[in-house]
Amino acid sequence: MIDVKNLHKAFGSGAKKVAAVDGVGFTARDGEITGLLGPNGAGKTTTLRCLYTLMQPDSGQILVDGIDAATDPVAVRRSLGVLPDARGLYKRLTARENIDYFARLHGIETQTLHLRREALVDALEMRDILDRRTEGFSQGQRVKTAIARALVHDPKNVILDEPTNGLDVMATRAMRAFLKRLKGEGRCVLFSSHIMQEVAALCDRIVVIARGRVIADESPDALRAQTGEANLEDAFVKLIGTDEGLAA
Repeated sequence: MIDVKNLHKAFGSGAKKVAAVDGVGFTARDGEITGLLGPNGAGKTTTLRCLYTLMQPDSGQILVDGIDAATDPVAVRRSLGVLPDARGLYKRLTARENIDYFARLHGIETQTLHLRREALVDALEMRDILDRRTEGFSQGQRVKTAIARALVHDPKNVILDEPTNGLDVMATRAMRAFLKRLKGEGRCVLFSSHIMQEVAALCDRIVVIARGRVIADESPDALRAQTGEANLEDAFVKLIGTDEGLAA
């Protein structure tokens, strides 16, 4: 479980100081998929970067399975599997070598590494690219490799920043099925997306951020009821008060 309490993060100083995250708080639970939505510049990516300890918040608290990210960031990283906005594959390595390298960084023994890697390769349907260098991979192939690399240490909590960005229809369908599989395994899945169809199909709960603050934290049905809109996209636009957030 990921618990965020009154998170603040600002950039700049003096008159130029900008509050990117201004008191964000929410809970992403085990066995659920939580969507983090908001217009561009709302603070989603900054929030996610604080969650996986790439950035240090100015104030507030982040608990991952009860572990405080401020006091034990290493333990938090071990319990998280992260697909960041920048996929960051090593282009000269094969998909297998990328996965194995991260497994070694986590101290995973050879036999366990083999079992986990093979399970992920099958689940993500990436057997055909496993021994190809990642340079020249399609967007979908890069995402599959990055997700396998992020999950090889078998984390309980998974954070995915725009996991289907740039994927074709078939790759998107496969990714949705994989996210549902993670949920079915009892993991906590938190992901950001601009694609309302995807959010409606996957999320048990939706956290909407605008101007650095949480303006809604409900189930998809509750958000539609709250706004009086039958369509989730229309509900989102009404909540943020602008349609600028739909351009990704």
